[in-house]
Amino acid sequence: MSEKTVKKKKKRLIFRSTLLVIMLSLVVFAVASAFQEDGVSVEEGEKAPNFALKKFGTDETVELEDYRGKGVMINFWATYCEPCKDEMPYMEELYPKYKKKGVEILAINLDTTDIVVEQFMREYQLTFPILQDKDGQVMNLYNIGPIPSTLFIGPDGKIEETVIGPLTLSKLEGHLQDITPSS
Repeated sequence: MSEKTVKKKKKRLIFRSTLLVIMLSLVVFAVASAFQEDGVSVEEGEKAPNFALKKFGTDETVELEDYRGKGVMINFWATYCEPCKDEMPYMEELYPKYKKKGVEILAINLDTTDIVVEQFMREYQLTFPILQDKDGQVMNLYNIGPIPSTLFIGPDGKIEETVIGPLTLSKLEGHLQDITPSS
C-alpha cells in the first residue's frame, strides 16, 4: 500500500470515529433530557400550571387562571390529527350545555398555519375557545406527547384526569360531569 492510501484511510477512520462520538453524545443528551424534570407537576391531583395564550383570530389573551372556580377541559389538538377531527363534534355538541353549568372547554391548537385552522373551525362550526400554541410552549409545560390529549381540571384548579387519545361522546360527557362545579 502506498503512503498516500494509508493517510487517506487514517483520515477516514478519524472522521468516522469523530462522527460516531458526536452521534453517541447526542443520543446520551437526548436520553438524559427526556428523564430530566422541569419542575412542573402535571400529575392528576396536582394544581394545573397557569398559561396564557391568544384566542384564535383575536388579540385576546386567555389565561387558565381566568377560569378559577369553573371546571375546565383542556384539549390539545391539530387539524392533521384524524382522532382530533372525530372528537370535535362531540365537544361542540356538549359545549353549550356545560358552559351554562360552569364548565369551559379550551381547545389548544398546535398547528403553525392559521389558514388551515380557520378552515377547520368553519367546517366544524366550533364555538368554544380555540387557543394558539404555535411554538408548543403550553404543550411542553404540560408534557403532552401524542394528540389528542385532554386534561380535565376541577373548580379547585387541580387536574382530575388526563386522557390520551380520542374521547367518545359518552366518555366526554362523563368527564365533563365530573368537573362540573356543585351549585
